[in-house]
Amino acid sequence: MTRLLIAGTGMIGQRHMAHIRANPALTLAGVIDPVPERRPSDVPGFDDIARVDVPADGIVIATPTPSHAPLTLAALDRGWHVLVEKPVAEDLDAAQAMIDASARSGRHVLVGHHRRHHPRIARLKQVIASGELGRPITAALLWTMRKPDSYFDVDWRAGMDGAPVKQNLIHDVDTLRWLFGEVVHVSGFGSNAVRGAARTESGGAVLGFDSGMTATIAFADTTPTPWGFEAGTGESPAIPKTGQDYLRIACTHGAIEFPSLRTWSGAETWNDLPRPTETTIEDAEPLARQLSHFAEVIAGRASPVVSAEDARKTLDTTLKIEAATRPEGVPP
Repeated sequence: MTRLLIAGTGMIGQRHMAHIRANPALTLAGVIDPVPERRPSDVPGFDDIARVDVPADGIVIATPTPSHAPLTLAALDRGWHVLVEKPVAEDLDAAQAMIDASARSGRHVLVGHHRRHHPRIARLKQVIASGELGRPITAALLWTMRKPDSYFDVDWRAGMDGAPVKQNLIHDVDTLRWLFGEVVHVSGFGSNAVRGAARTESGGAVLGFDSGMTATIAFADTTPTPWGFEAGTGESPAIPKTGQDYLRIACTHGAIEFPSLRTWSGAETWNDLPRPTETTIEDAEPLARQLSHFAEVIAGRASPVVSAEDARKTLDTTLKIEAATRPEGVPP
């Protein structure tokens, strides 16, 4: 039995809590939240990590981004392994401090880029890595959702920390890095023309990879479309599933769409007709799979799929996109 604490009881914290309770190999050792009413009554509750007085093997940190590094450092000092939500930290220096503390403590930090645990993402990685479609040349990705205005009533979401780049696109950046390698170029443009908030609301970015491959990203949290990872896969219980593809990858011998995993092949030039092949795959809940992986990491049977070092690279690219797409007059 792996004993896990949870810090933070917001949307993602509640999902982690439910998955821990549903997994017979895990037990919820306690919940940390400064507001007593937000803590469940059937497990030990604490208002601060320093007050935890129950045995634990690891902790899930699902709190606002600025607290990720301080809580991770405190947890490592207590001898706990850490699963920390994305972004790994608010800046690169804080992420590096987490990496260094992990090395000193001998405890692992797993970062919650949970899409790597999605069966469809795993299959997409397999197809790209196999070379069956040839060399990746370019990809086009859409993340276009409309968040309810009430989403921004939380103070920390009012500014740039609540913008879709750091909150949402960081997942897509991690996926693209996992598929195609390291990013060596970032350019972009952004706007806040709809809500007029002190943050980026929409924009586009061009990523260049060390392989010479290029990806474009168009994003917005002001338009209710069927295109985005959450809508396409149905991964989030808060967002209805549309099943629509939001990512298309073009390679030298064909192409693939995601999340359908429909491949196109058989054409040599534009004079030939590409033909589709459908793929059937069984879905699973990536957050639940990530928690099972965390238990394996704690037991010493696995290394983190997304380490703090890996997540720092994703954060670096995401911060560059944020800088490139920040509207004029909006502070960092």
